[in-house]
Amino acid sequence: MGLPYYIGCPSWSENAWREYLYPLDARSGDYLGLYSQVFNAVEGNTTFYARPSAATVQRWADIMPGDFRFTAKFPGDISHAGDLREQLPAAESFVGLMSPLGARVSPLWLQLSKGFTPQRLPELAGFLDGIDRPLAVEVRHEQFFAKGDAERMLNRLLRDRGVERICLDPRALFSCTSTSAAVLHAQAKKPKVPPRPAALTQFPQVRFIGHPQLEANDPFLIPWVEKIASWIEEGRTPYMFLHTSDNRLAAQLALRFHAKLMVRLPGLPPLPTLHRAPEAEQLGLL
Repeated sequence: MGLPYYIGCPSWSENAWREYLYPLDARSGDYLGLYSQVFNAVEGNTTFYARPSAATVQRWADIMPGDFRFTAKFPGDISHAGDLREQLPAAESFVGLMSPLGARVSPLWLQLSKGFTPQRLPELAGFLDGIDRPLAVEVRHEQFFAKGDAERMLNRLLRDRGVERICLDPRALFSCTSTSAAVLHAQAKKPKVPPRPAALTQFPQVRFIGHPQLEANDPFLIPWVEKIASWIEEGRTPYMFLHTSDNRLAAQLALRFHAKLMVRLPGLPPLPTLHRAPEAEQLGLL
């Protein structure tokens, strides 16, 4: 029985997950296959920073199950470099590069910078009209969160084109007063914006940036359990991605979220558990 929603993390290549998720003897080349046995989606953060090789994309296609979802981000030199309409040839080239993954790349994510102002919405409209693929957009300019004309214009533009607005919720991260380098780096990098739970399409998109102490996330996480459940009950198929500052505990936070959703939605199946080799096998017997 498949899940009625997509759940995952920002990546699959975390060595630290051998502490609680992957087998202790897992190698980095095994991670995608192991990850996709537990979760049914992953954020495509890596593609924002660099385009993968065609061989890498083909390897992903060979490993990812057919019902898996990879929300590949357009590279930053497309989303953050000048007029979006002028980036359409590069965007089409990127779509072609990802084509071996087929429907598993759905939706493509366009993450815009804080410098993308409401005055540039015609650029966004032209870009969206030029890409014939399921899309979702994340904005960061403060006027798009002010509940004024700019936000209404953005939401109308996206809704009219069947494009989802990605909801970023960093409140748990910013509630943390830790002095750890990982937390401080994440707080400096992530935008401090209010969550905007949008359901402009059949596929709402949520990015939850968590607190490094798992239980400290609950006041922020529990309302999302209700929201995701309500979207599922409406017949939508939401996507829920969970992060922590250095992502060491991101998979554990995702497991925690799903466990809470199982309570809210009786009959929801548990996430699979991977076989973990006994520690004695790894240490050897002397």
